[in-house]
Parts: sequence; structure tokens; C-alpha cells
Amino acid sequence: MAQEKPTVMRRTVVLIKIVWSVSIIVAATAVGASTGWENHGLVGALALGFVGLFVGGFLSSPSLLLQLIT
Repeated sequence: MAQEKPTVMRRTVVLIKIVWSVSIIVAATAVGASTGWENHGLVGALALGFVGLFVGGFLSSPSLLLQLIT
């Protein structure tokens, strides 16, 4: 069977999803690390940055984000 080649539109949508996910994860990690650094120093920055990484992972899904907002 011949494999279907991805169209330009499909590639664009995949690229947008990747950029969205990475930006949300980086932003959540940065906010967590910044908050941890200001309030608890290095250990707080590491801990809250790690928490921000996981929260960003969950929020990177646009459908989950919309469910939380509404």
C-alpha cells in the first residue's frame, strides 16, 4: 500500500500544535521556577519549576485548557 503524503495544511497544524505545547510548558516551568526562587531560594525554584513542568504538560492540551477555563 502506498503511504499518503502529508499535505501542507496538515504539516502546518502539527507545527502549530508543537509550538503551542512547548510554549505552554516553558511558560509554566518559568513561572514556577521564578515564584520558587523569589519565595524559597534555589530549592524552591527547582521544586516549583518541576511542578510547573507537569502543570504545563497538562495545560498544553488545548481541549483540557478550554475545559478548565469554562
